[in-house]
Amino acid sequence: MMTAQLITPSSTSNVHKFTVQQYELMLEAGVFAESDCLELINGEIRVMSPIGRKHAVCVAKTAKNFEQKLGDRTIIWTQNPILLSNYLQPQPDLAILKCRDDFYAEALPMPDDILLIIEVADSTTAYERDVKSTLYAANGIPEMWLFDVNKKIVEGYSQPSALGYKRMQHYEKNDTLAMFTFPDIVFSWEEIF
Repeated sequence: MMTAQLITPSSTSNVHKFTVQQYELMLEAGVFAESDCLELINGEIRVMSPIGRKHAVCVAKTAKNFEQKLGDRTIIWTQNPILLSNYLQPQPDLAILKCRDDFYAEALPMPDDILLIIEVADSTTAYERDVKSTLYAANGIPEMWLFDVNKKIVEGYSQPSALGYKRMQHYEKNDTLAMFTFPDIVFSWEEIF
C-alpha cells in the first residue's frame, strides 16, 4: 500500500509548518516539478500517490455524470486545490462548488463554497478516510463521498463536527446516492463503477 510522502525542511528536532502563502510562493518559483502532485495538509507538503487507471476512470465518469445532471447549478472542480485554512490546501479529486461568475479566479474555493467533496482511492483509502475526511469535517464541509475503486463501495459522510463526520453510510451495488444539497439528483452505483 502506498502512502503520501511528506516534504518538510531538514532539521534535527524542529518541524517547520508551511503556510498556504509560503507553499504557493514555492509553487510559483518552480521549487517543485510541474509533474509533482502535491497538497498542503496541516502545514506539511505531501506528495500524493500516482493516479492509477481505475482511479482516473472513476474521476472522469463521476465528473461527467455530475456535469450532465447538475448542469449550470454547480461548478465541478476536478483535482484542483481548495483553501480550508492558513495551513490546509488539499487537492480533492472532485469538489462540487456553488456557482460563482468568476469560476474562482479571484480566490480558491473555501468551506462556504463547497457543497460536496469526493475522494477516489485505490491505494490511499485509509488516508482519505482517517486524515482527509476528518479535516474536511472540522472545516465544515457538509458532505464527503469516498469511492473505494478496489472494493467498489462508496462511503458517504455527513454531519460535520470538529472531531469528524458524525454520520457514515455505505453504498454498494444497486444502491443510489444523492447529495443533501440536491436530493432530486440521484446517482446510481453503476454510474460510478
